[in-house]
Amino acid sequence: MKSQSIDGSYRGHRGGKWFSTWNNYLFVLPALVFMAVFIIYPILYNLVLSFQDVNVYNLKGEHHFIGLSNYIKSLKDEVFYISTKNSIVFTIVSIFFQFAIGFALALFFNMKFPGRNLFRSLMLLAWMLPVVITGTVFQWMMSGDYGVINYFLQALGIIDKPVNWLSEGSTALLGTIVANIWTGIPFNMIILLSGLQTLPTQLYEAAKLDGANRFLQFRHITLPLMRPTILVLLMLGIIYTFKVFDLIFIMTAGGPVTSSTVLPIYAYQLSFTTFEFSQGAAVSMIMFVLLILVAVVYLRMSNKEEVH
Repeated sequence: MKSQSIDGSYRGHRGGKWFSTWNNYLFVLPALVFMAVFIIYPILYNLVLSFQDVNVYNLKGEHHFIGLSNYIKSLKDEVFYISTKNSIVFTIVSIFFQFAIGFALALFFNMKFPGRNLFRSLMLLAWMLPVVITGTVFQWMMSGDYGVINYFLQALGIIDKPVNWLSEGSTALLGTIVANIWTGIPFNMIILLSGLQTLPTQLYEAAKLDGANRFLQFRHITLPLMRPTILVLLMLGIIYTFKVFDLIFIMTAGGPVTSSTVLPIYAYQLSFTTFEFSQGAAVSMIMFVLLILVAVVYLRMSNKEEVH
């Protein structure tokens, strides 16, 4: 009887432990289902689609496996290289100015002065506005007929006649970059500001006692301690900026011709303008691989930081 009681309680303990373990998994089940349906499945479907010959003519018919043909066709397309170059230029220039201006504003708002909370809140408006509104406003501002940018540049004597910023091939990409910089500055500022506010003030007080000026404090204290935050911010910035679609589509739709066509616009045009769904999927997967490489580089740099 005793052994049965002990054995029975042991089985009950194991059963309770098993139930408790699976009960914990039930709490993350909704998140897992969401990821499987809206993230993993679309990626896998897009990957399979990129190896097939799906277009508008055989959308409901039989789809054949054609291997790397879509990737080879994309790599041979001149528009692909133009789009890649535009994406790289768009990303590098946007990230540089977003980070530089955002860091300067973060340093400024990290100081104590009356009304800084109000001004910080106002700075977030650019980030909180819907992209549709931002793109439309900049489209009006850069109009060659009634744009306020042309008005001020002519008033200052910088240009002699109005410039069609978004209708000329030499300035269309620049116009979208300016709009994207304005949109991304608040995000950079708020992330860097949160990092600055976690830095120990004792180090700056000790540096002042040693005679270090603001520049030396920034170089030898702020930058080294902010390195992890900067790495995360740059990685997120590169991933987000490289896949910007809506802002460019609203302002120029990739035109004129291909002057502002980036990889997301190119993939969209293949899939929903020429209805080459498989080739569009192949371009999307190339973008996905490039962004995965960026994430891998970041993880390697983070591991080196932890080792040191």
